[in-house]
Amino acid sequence: MYVITVEFHIRPAMAAAFREAMLENAAASLRFEPGCNQFDVCFDPQDPAHCFLYELYADEAAFKDHLASDHFKAFDSRVAPMIEQKNVTVWERAEI
Repeated sequence: MYVITVEFHIRPAMAAAFREAMLENAAASLRFEPGCNQFDVCFDPQDPAHCFLYELYADEAAFKDHLASDHFKAFDSRVAPMIEQKNVTVWERAEI
């Protein structure tokens, strides 16, 4: 499995709008992308402008399909001005 983690630091005044957009994007990814197996959205309870994602895809091609999807492109352009910092990490999940 192909794992993506993303950590966002959002402009505090835009945290609520980012949260709404992020949840819509996650729901669309799960609904419309057959290769997206999990899309967890987490927010720091002490800092709503700090967001962490855990995304699980069938493979790298499924993740590339995600990046090419209309809903992701719309989300990405919508939230770009809200983001102070974004860190993306790629992982390979070990099978047990």
